[in-house]
Amino acid sequence: MSYRTVVMYIEIGCFVVCVSGWILVCSTMPTEIWTWSEVDSIVLTTSNYFSNLWKDCISDSTGVSDCKGIPSMLALNWDIHMCRALIIISIILAFFGSVLVLVGMKCTKIGGSEISNSRVTFAGGMNYLIGGLCSMTAFSYYGNKIRAEFQNPNYKAQKFEIGVGVFIGWGGSTLLVVGGLIYSIFAGMEGCHSSSKRFPDYQLPDAYRVVPIKKSIASSASTKMSKSKQSRTTSGSSGSSDNSGSSISEITSTTNTSDTNAYV
Repeated sequence: MSYRTVVMYIEIGCFVVCVSGWILVCSTMPTEIWTWSEVDSIVLTTSNYFSNLWKDCISDSTGVSDCKGIPSMLALNWDIHMCRALIIISIILAFFGSVLVLVGMKCTKIGGSEISNSRVTFAGGMNYLIGGLCSMTAFSYYGNKIRAEFQNPNYKAQKFEIGVGVFIGWGGSTLLVVGGLIYSIFAGMEGCHSSSKRFPDYQLPDAYRVVPIKKSIASSASTKMSKSKQSRTTSGSSGSSDNSGSSISEITSTTNTSDTNAYV
């Protein structure tokens, strides 16, 4: 089995894990039991109080329940607003992460080259990872607040316990973090490693390179000496050729004159 096939199966498994985590985080929004408390002081019925980030509810053993939405948004504490914002940000980031991963996965073949697909998959994995961390922060803070109020002896109001919605949120956030981390590792190794091979190290141009001065002077002096020697040799050879040519011409002229005198 090739490396590409292994990565493709890993991407498919991480996609299933991340989508499952995203669905679990989304399911915590309509879930009413984030906190719950049981009051059994009534004679024939038992009342249960439960609430989430959006409303408070009460029910009894007869099955009758009644919910009331939070009347004022501005009257809420800052931590409730923070938890709401973090969970909504997590849902949005996970949605866009699913879109990016579907484009960049090796089995879909929607994108362009292998490098561009790995970079798109890396972006989707980072969306999953950041979204999972946001939702994990919100659920952990909310659960820790309930625990602190329950264990505080000076807290005189009604004490609640952690409900099923927080546990579901912890599970979904864990799936998002794990899937996004695996996506980021595999896609980042492929995309960043290929980009480092594609772009070589920068080299300075010739105009900015430093040349040693002594070597340049010595090389220029040697070239000048060689040129002077060559000029001397060429001048000597031309002079000798001229002298030889003149001597030969003088000899021929004397022989001609001697022959003419002898004939006369």
